[in-house]
Amino acid sequence: MEYGFDNQKYLKIQSDRIKQRIATFGDKLYMEFGGKLFDDFHASRVLPGFEPDSKLKMLMQLRDDAEIIIVISAVDIEKNKIRNDLGITYDMDVLRLRDEFMDRGLSVNSVVITHFNGQSSAEAYRKRLENMGIKVYYHHTIEGYPNNVALIDSEEGFGKNDYVETTKPLVVVTAPGPGSGKMAVCLSQLYQENKRGIKAGYAKFETFPVWNLPLSHPINIAYEAATADLDDVNMIDPFHLDAYGETAVNYNRDIEIFPVMNALFDDIYGQTPYKSPTDMGVNMIGYCISDDEVCSKASLQEVIRRYYSALCNYAEGKGSEAEIAKIAMLMKKAKITTDDRKCTVAAKERLEKSQYATAAIELCDGTLLTGETSSLLGPSAALLLNALKYLAGIAHNVKLIPQQMIAPIQKTKVNYLHGHNPRLHTDEVLVAISMMSLIDENCKMALDQLPNLAGAQVHSTVMLSEVDRKTFQKLGIGLTCDPVRKLKVHRDETD
Repeated sequence: MEYGFDNQKYLKIQSDRIKQRIATFGDKLYMEFGGKLFDDFHASRVLPGFEPDSKLKMLMQLRDDAEIIIVISAVDIEKNKIRNDLGITYDMDVLRLRDEFMDRGLSVNSVVITHFNGQSSAEAYRKRLENMGIKVYYHHTIEGYPNNVALIDSEEGFGKNDYVETTKPLVVVTAPGPGSGKMAVCLSQLYQENKRGIKAGYAKFETFPVWNLPLSHPINIAYEAATADLDDVNMIDPFHLDAYGETAVNYNRDIEIFPVMNALFDDIYGQTPYKSPTDMGVNMIGYCISDDEVCSKASLQEVIRRYYSALCNYAEGKGSEAEIAKIAMLMKKAKITTDDRKCTVAAKERLEKSQYATAAIELCDGTLLTGETSSLLGPSAALLLNALKYLAGIAHNVKLIPQQMIAPIQKTKVNYLHGHNPRLHTDEVLVAISMMSLIDENCKMALDQLPNLAGAQVHSTVMLSEVDRKTFQKLGIGLTCDPVRKLKVHRDETD
């Protein structure tokens, strides 16, 4: 796997910058943490070398002085919004995040439900959390937000929100995903703290877009593709350009909210400490890219991956045509097509020849391998076996799993578990070769190659099951699928 990002350098200079920002303010600092705190897989995909838990590692250094507020939108609760990388709803992810933070010794203050407008699902969720001993607060929808500054900065605006009582000098505000209302929670708290005579500051720890990279850089395009469902748009920060004469990249929601920030800070301090939305951020990502070509290549692949993800979501009734159209526009802007994903081309070429469901993998050394469905294996399981055999130097015609071992598994799946698909999934194949590795040297060698799949890219000509998708994710493999539910089953062959 090629690396294009210096993670150790990032941990050091990002931590130093956060400490500097904390020292800038007096009694308390509200820091909005954008993206994922300890499982930022998007960042690790577009910045090869970035560790998904980097932000958490930095926060751990400050845990004695920090507490966490987790934010969730009532709108996301109402529509059961799914966190696509984990396959769980946002309301479930709040509980997962809380457990993860507490297991690491971090203090979780409470949960804030934003965009509250009397939704019964949000009220039920609050009751559920309170029954678990979790403090819950409501922050309401404000008409005209973020442009109606006079209303927002008043008792009928932020003044109507519940005040979240905090005790630590650093308050980290995070959420399961974007659009949850983290920034509004921070601003509301500044208003509420000021009423109580407490001087509080605000800073934003946002990984993307990368402010000191060009607007059209693949990393920034990949971020816009990742947030296409939110209709976010990367923009040149006009406030930064006016204040410093320097070009900086930000996104529309931060730019729209900046006049509110100015108004609030004017009320609290008599002047604003920031001249631009970019000033609010604490983002040193751009200084830690060690190989721009590697990161650019990975980012363009991410744009294509997001395009296929949008197509599949729409096929399952979860996405929109607008999201697909926006990512297609970004692909045109980046001058790429799905044919720039080599495994996609390989999978479709094999499909044309066989007319059966296929999958292809591009290994980190550039090698392309394919697999197709059979009565025993799904295309992704067959492909996984082919890849492991190749990496282990095992001949393709060697059968790692005897057919007589597969048959009992299929019988259990269909006859006892009442499944409709008798073919083995990727996780079942891995369990089978794990058991065989005790008595078969080839299986042992194949199993030892699993870490070498990290960074590989896979495309399937059919949508894979959740089990298969999660297996590839855990192995660090980038996956795309055609928005096709089913293709005919192949003749009887093992792999």
